[in-house]
Amino acid sequence: MKRDDRHSQLLVSPGGKLLGSTTIPGDKSLSHRAAMLGAIAAGSSHIRNWLAAGDTEATLGAMRDLGAKIERHDAHTLTIHGGELREADQPLDLKNAGTGIRLLAGIMAGQPFPSVLDGSEQLRRRPMKRITRPLQALGAEIESTDGCCPLRIQRSNLQGATYEMPVASAQVKSAVLLAALFADGPTTVIQPGPTRDHTERMLRSMGVRIDFDEENPDKMTLHPPEKLEPLDLTIPGDFSSAAFLLVAGLLTPDSDLTVTGVNLNPTRTGLLDVLEAMDADIRTTYRSIQAGEAIGDIQVRTSRLKGVEIGGETVVRMIDEFPILMVAALRAEGETIVRDARELRVKETDRIAVMAGELRKMGAEIEEREDGFRILGVQQLSGADVDGHDDHRIAMSMTIAGTVASGETLVTDAACVADSFPGFAKTLIDCGAHIEPA
Repeated sequence: MKRDDRHSQLLVSPGGKLLGSTTIPGDKSLSHRAAMLGAIAAGSSHIRNWLAAGDTEATLGAMRDLGAKIERHDAHTLTIHGGELREADQPLDLKNAGTGIRLLAGIMAGQPFPSVLDGSEQLRRRPMKRITRPLQALGAEIESTDGCCPLRIQRSNLQGATYEMPVASAQVKSAVLLAALFADGPTTVIQPGPTRDHTERMLRSMGVRIDFDEENPDKMTLHPPEKLEPLDLTIPGDFSSAAFLLVAGLLTPDSDLTVTGVNLNPTRTGLLDVLEAMDADIRTTYRSIQAGEAIGDIQVRTSRLKGVEIGGETVVRMIDEFPILMVAALRAEGETIVRDARELRVKETDRIAVMAGELRKMGAEIEEREDGFRILGVQQLSGADVDGHDDHRIAMSMTIAGTVASGETLVTDAACVADSFPGFAKTLIDCGAHIEPA
């Protein structure tokens, strides 16, 4: 589905309390990985609740271009017949998918043929040296274009190595681990602190041996497998998508909302810890495990939040949730300070600057800092015309801001929400929010 087919504007009004229970689309991180790993597994992988969104569709298209045979039973149910990849006839177009291009670079570094990985103008602005350098340390012949994509990868003979990451990054770690599947010996990765561990969990569920150092849990060694076992996986709901609904439920008067079937991987749920520290009324119920990932339900009730200070490893565990945290902080009593979040400046947009700029249109006072921000609440927002900046998390955060502002808010450039949360507006409307897609 092209973006032109999606709602480019959302008109938001306050006053709709959020009640009942709802589900959210499948986890984007797991959907990317399932598409890639299913394509190189030995056998047929069965994937349910796959996220049919802009970024993940780009990854799925790239795997098709590489010769993967994919049956699509419906939008969210796939059978991927794995095997060896083949050289694509053209550059692999990852559209806006930063995770897609960085992880796929790891897989392509181990293939016996050359490839070119490219994407949108937005993706071409995002830094790629963070993955080209570690892949080169394993022996990959890979070139970036002024530190960005297109990436040109030649046929390489990868050697097992030890790579010590200079900064904590799940995408860098994952690119190295995926390349290590094709190396001639074990590869050890040492990270400076914990990061998202979806890649390790999924690989281990597929029979890959990954040893963790008893004295240093951030040191791991992957042993190249003879083959990857296929997946049989129901993908849980994406916590990063749930975050918008959770904050809306906490801020909107008289709300009692439950989001079901959410991925509760502890490397992803830093926002839960922060919201609880802000005195949010949250109840979490664990239900099951899929491919090593915990799944459960999260209930929130309207709460009077208080400001907190956030930094260190918590930042890594909630890096995608800071735009919506800004909205929560504006409605929290006292001071909220975020530090160690410099990574926000190299996402789809400079999310610190863009969120601060758009929220100021609604009357917010925000102190930007190089690696974060400071907000003193409680602040009252006023409806305004704001822009999504072709960044799905910006557009969704500004929509939630509109639900707690006085007066109407028009969110333009909102079609990008479908990059990660198709049906975002309808989900909120069904829960009771006052939103009119335009």
